[in-house]
Amino acid sequence: MGDKAHTHPGAAGRAQAADHPASVRNVVLVGHSGSGKTTLVEALALTAGAVNRAGRVEDGGTVSDYDDIEHRQQRSVQLSLVPLEWDGIKVNLLDTPGYADFVGELRAGLRAADAALFVVSASDGVDGSTRMVWDECAAVGMPRAIVVTHLEAARADFEEMTRVCAETFGGDDPDAVLPLYLPLHGPEGPDGHAPVTGLTGLLSRKLFDYSTGERKESEPGEDQLPLIEEARGRLIEGIIAESEDETLMDRYLGGEQVDVETLIEDLERAVARGVFFPVLAAAPAADGARQGLGTVELLELVTGGFPTPLEHGTPSVTTVDGRPRELKPCDPDAPLVAEVVKTSSDPYVGRLSLIRLFSGTLRADQTVHVSGHGLADRGHEDHDVDERIGALSTPFGKQQRPVSHVIAGDLACVAKLSRAETGDTLSAKDDPLLMEPWEMPDPLLPLAIQAHSKPDEDKLSQGLSRLVAEDPTMRLEQNQDTHQVVLWCLGEAHADVALERLRSRYGVQVDVVPHRVSLRETFGGKAAGRGRHVKQSGGHGQFAICEIEVEPLPNGSGIEFVDKVVGGAVPRQFIPSVEKGVRAQAVKGVAAGHPLIDVRVTLLDGKAHSVDSSDAAFQTAGALALREAAADAKIHLLEPVAEVSVLVGDDYVGPVMSDLSGRRGRVLGTEQSPGGRTLIKAEVPEIEIGRYAVDLRSLSHGTAQFSRQYARHEPMPPNVAERVKEEARTAS
Repeated sequence: MGDKAHTHPGAAGRAQAADHPASVRNVVLVGHSGSGKTTLVEALALTAGAVNRAGRVEDGGTVSDYDDIEHRQQRSVQLSLVPLEWDGIKVNLLDTPGYADFVGELRAGLRAADAALFVVSASDGVDGSTRMVWDECAAVGMPRAIVVTHLEAARADFEEMTRVCAETFGGDDPDAVLPLYLPLHGPEGPDGHAPVTGLTGLLSRKLFDYSTGERKESEPGEDQLPLIEEARGRLIEGIIAESEDETLMDRYLGGEQVDVETLIEDLERAVARGVFFPVLAAAPAADGARQGLGTVELLELVTGGFPTPLEHGTPSVTTVDGRPRELKPCDPDAPLVAEVVKTSSDPYVGRLSLIRLFSGTLRADQTVHVSGHGLADRGHEDHDVDERIGALSTPFGKQQRPVSHVIAGDLACVAKLSRAETGDTLSAKDDPLLMEPWEMPDPLLPLAIQAHSKPDEDKLSQGLSRLVAEDPTMRLEQNQDTHQVVLWCLGEAHADVALERLRSRYGVQVDVVPHRVSLRETFGGKAAGRGRHVKQSGGHGQFAICEIEVEPLPNGSGIEFVDKVVGGAVPRQFIPSVEKGVRAQAVKGVAAGHPLIDVRVTLLDGKAHSVDSSDAAFQTAGALALREAAADAKIHLLEPVAEVSVLVGDDYVGPVMSDLSGRRGRVLGTEQSPGGRTLIKAEVPEIEIGRYAVDLRSLSHGTAQFSRQYARHEPMPPNVAERVKEEARTAS
């Protein structure tokens, strides 16, 4: 790396379908919003020749909307694919959103990629969410490299940022995070700032000057050699420490000179194995220039050091009925297994599915089996259907370049798969298979919505089903207790995008309404009630009288009905009618309109008429008796309580625990977790954590995670319960 001669490849940079998995590199870019990921992707595309200086796709001079403002805004919250070609290698760059609300798009990018580029701003540093993604990649052994951007900023310091990256990402081995190049500074300007104009290759001992917009190679001066040698020696030791040749370190320490070719080969192998993490620098090209600073070096690393899809294991595969299937990794001749990593709607071609092929070969107009399982709790029905795919294409911006086929290891877009959703598996129709899904973040911010008008109501169901088909991190709930339609999102920005997509894509206008939690009611003590339903209006009348006693039961008991009638005061055939009426009224509630639970209702006595008594009359009497008992009893409102687990950095433990207490939470305990983090476990009323996903992010500067699980219903404090009852009386 760093010693190859490159010229602007022109049209050769337009990537088509790959012909062998070994000629593919799938790379996901990770970094916080504003770190420069998208700008870096554009700079790499320019250097590779996929676009020219005017921002045009080199395809008949057609103006690309790759830089269109609206399209850039969409890409800021979506996973996007930019394929290019460098030295005969197809590089699929997966640009991910930097906003925490769109971590689902990031996880999809991680699933589709074989290596990751972590983009770090020299002026802003490394944020907590980027650290967490690094840990995720480390857990699965994904190869990684670091790119430092924004070197033009006045306070940018590449050396300091390299040190920070080593401390942050290196863990117990900071010498595994080392720079391959050092910035080359030009003359100081009037403000005292010396701009970065090139790079110094530590292994090659070469200078690469980008000041003219073209990469030019030269030899370093005598005054530059001491600085190069110091950093070079540390880099060589870092590379050799990860070498598969266990004798190399002893030979090096014994004074043997290791040739550059051997070092580069060991470096590339260590990067591909995910044990060495080089740091590079990059900047976009100046106006009129064709190569951005560091882009050639970065493309060399990607094509030479990052692994091929052949080196990336296939996720677990089963038949649709759950039987394991063993597949040879990334074999174009093996059975077809592909995964939908993103679903989007295009106004011209309809639904587009971005897929990653893990096995087999997919051809245009082929009929495939589409399998989707395991997301029923998020509003996705399990499905197994055969579909004929439309055109296959490779994207660039909003353009789609048709291809005839796609092989294992590559990515492409498939048009018109009407049933396929994000996370679904595509396989051969005569050999249907199912891939183990990737981990989806749990949406924890509720957004209760209702149609704005009658026309919107007619379109709402279809619009919501399409919305969740595109985004598996969103959960659709039709709450049977509150009768609300609830979209569970990852944060406020995620919710805003969902509403905008409903409006602009599917023509559905909705109103956001306050989210209600599922409350319950129960009796605070014993009470008696008499239900009398007597009416006479000519012909057969209605006659039913029953007397009941109600007493509370332990949590989780439900409704228990006991018959203690003696002497036939209530005929046997009408006792089930009384129970039916009691249970129907319990569902409606007796105080504030919430279901009644955890009581025993005992039927003690009653009266019947030989002609006018009926099933309906005794149902009505049973309901009246329960309401009368409630009128003379103390009724407790029960609220749902959630078990909450918060994983937070040690620096924020105090504020988080204090905040939980302010939400009427009970902290159950804490335990230390790796990486200087603490796991806090607490029980918190659900009514107090409706916006906790937003508030916790602000409280912890984006470094905390939490999960919640329903525990039980328990009595509300009297002041809160009285307010809820008053609101119910006002509404009625």
